[in-house]
Amino acid sequence: MPAPLKQTARRTLLVTSATLASLALTTPVSLAAPTPTPTPSAPVPGSPSASASASASASASTSPTATPPAKMSSLGGTRLGQTGTQVQLAAGAPVLPKDVTARSWIVADAQSGEVLAAHNAHWRLPPASTMKMLFADTLLPKFPGTTQYKVEPKDLDGLGAGSSLVGIKEGEAYSVHDLWLGVFLRSGNDAVHVLSSMNGGVAETVRQMNEHAEELQALDTTVVSPDGYDAPHQVSSAYDLTLIARSGLQKKDFREYCSTLTAKFPGATTKNKKGRTVRETFEIQNTNRLLTGDYDIDQYPGIAGVKNGNTTNAGATFTGVAERAGRVLLVTVMNPEKDDHNEVYKETAALFDWGFQAAGKVTPVGELVPPKGAAQASAQPGANAGEGGEAGGVGNVSEKPVAGAVAENGSGGIGIAMAITGGVLVLLAGAAFLVNRRWPLPDLVRRRR
Repeated sequence: MPAPLKQTARRTLLVTSATLASLALTTPVSLAAPTPTPTPSAPVPGSPSASASASASASASTSPTATPPAKMSSLGGTRLGQTGTQVQLAAGAPVLPKDVTARSWIVADAQSGEVLAAHNAHWRLPPASTMKMLFADTLLPKFPGTTQYKVEPKDLDGLGAGSSLVGIKEGEAYSVHDLWLGVFLRSGNDAVHVLSSMNGGVAETVRQMNEHAEELQALDTTVVSPDGYDAPHQVSSAYDLTLIARSGLQKKDFREYCSTLTAKFPGATTKNKKGRTVRETFEIQNTNRLLTGDYDIDQYPGIAGVKNGNTTNAGATFTGVAERAGRVLLVTVMNPEKDDHNEVYKETAALFDWGFQAAGKVTPVGELVPPKGAAQASAQPGANAGEGGEAGGVGNVSEKPVAGAVAENGSGGIGIAMAITGGVLVLLAGAAFLVNRRWPLPDLVRRRR
């Protein structure tokens, strides 16, 4: 059998088994993880359906020291539902790095969706600010970047103690573009709350995020607070965060925000010495250390985002995307046991290095499933590659390289890199009823020193 047919057959069997396993897991709803209950600080009218919760049958874990449940969702492949490290090395494949201590991680090909290796991939853990990827993927299409909004005191209600803030001031006006820079670069919970207010409030935003997670088949995810601040029953998984990042990266503005290193952010409105009203600005820098580098870690070659997080319950979390020699990988790392400075980035870099060396030398242990809408649309007669991501409801998909990347607003020293253009490949599996779509990752903005 020719190699391409073998690969297609392997993926067909993989996705079929994953689908059957997922359907089986949705049956015992009474054993499902508890759905979130409303709290004064984070009402949850938009909890996922019973089937979504049931797909990750173990109770939601809120303790960073908990052990993985014996039974997890097997969406994407039966091996992804097993505890421990899952990898299938072929001849000449490098061994996995031995110093990875994260409780959960995954390495996946962003274009084909193949999972090269994983460790407790479906373990439901607190996500911290990586939840903002889902927030952005849900809300980015709703407001043009030029929209101006004047902040009211009620917009900043409910911010958790010790929240990361970008420095939004009551009574000042901000553009939506500025607010998203605050979300992505400084992980500003204040910016998240202002955008949520524009979207009808925190409760409505949470409802929409849970609905979008279910559409993406991120069924381990339960949103309680849109900013990822620790809250009872708020969980996601390395598998889900990778799905969410893959969806967000279909959007041009998502790619540009998550790859921006520095920007000027509006400050207070004051009067200068001449009595003229002026708006001060201050510089904000991306807190993703694989983008910016730090004293103990270099900027990762080919890095293009996406989002980091850190809270008491979640520990350090990170999802990153990087490109090398035309291959684009996604890596998610959740809560390393080792507490060294920048440990989550060091472990991510090690897994990226392994993934780029191992690509083509390992048998995938699973797959990133497409959104419900994408699979359904692809199965319709006449579906073709040109339909892109719109079928999945992700919108703002660019299938051509971006002529120019987002500017660094005077940051200096780090130029704008080239774009990545990816294609769309539709693989029909079985009797044309099951579709595995290779999503495009066009014009990813890369930054290099």
